Amino acid sequence: MAVTIKQMSLLVGTLGVLSFIFGVVAENKKPAAGTPIPGKSGVICKYPSDPSVVLGYLSTAFLFASIVAGYLSLFYPYKGKYVPHSVFFRSTSFVVFFNIALFSGGLGATLLLWPTITEQLHLSHNVHNSPDAKCLTAKTGLLGGGAFVSLDSSLFWLVALMLADNAREDYFEELEESREGLDGQEYDGPDHLKSSA
Repeated sequence: MAVTIKQMSLLVGTLGVLSFIFGVVAENKKPAAGTPIPGKSGVICKYPSDPSVVLGYLSTAFLFASIVAGYLSLFYPYKGKYVPHSVFFRSTSFVVFFNIALFSGGLGATLLLWPTITEQLHLSHNVHNSPDAKCLTAKTGLLGGGAFVSLDSSLFWLVALMLADNAREDYFEELEESREGLDGQEYDGPDHLKSSA
């Protein structure tokens, strides 16, 4: 079964929405701080149940899947018809949205990974030698911001896919017109075309 543009756009959109949902839930489930428990030589931080690390990694994974699917969807040979990449990059609009989609995908991944890794480090290194240590968590708002940028990234991939589809149609129309223009011509050697009429 051949893959269609509608199927690819649905895949890119679904992956982007899943990344968004996991990112927002991770932001909402992240605890504000841990509870410091004084010990003999410092402080032990006790954190409540924190699924934000797992949810943050899931959100990042779906974002990367959306980026890969978005990129592949642009250049996939639909109906077995290959289009040279240079055809797409002739369009200024396509170049702009392609670069915005790449940039927003990278920014979204940064905003998701940074607090997720930070939170994981806080949870795993919860013993502090200083008696004044605070039981911090990752910066609030980054996971939610990353979730929104992830959704934006998938939307930019969808716009780039629409522009790529337009470029693909224009390319095949130009090919068809050039074939029709040669229908009344007969090729006679490398130097000239002779009319068959």
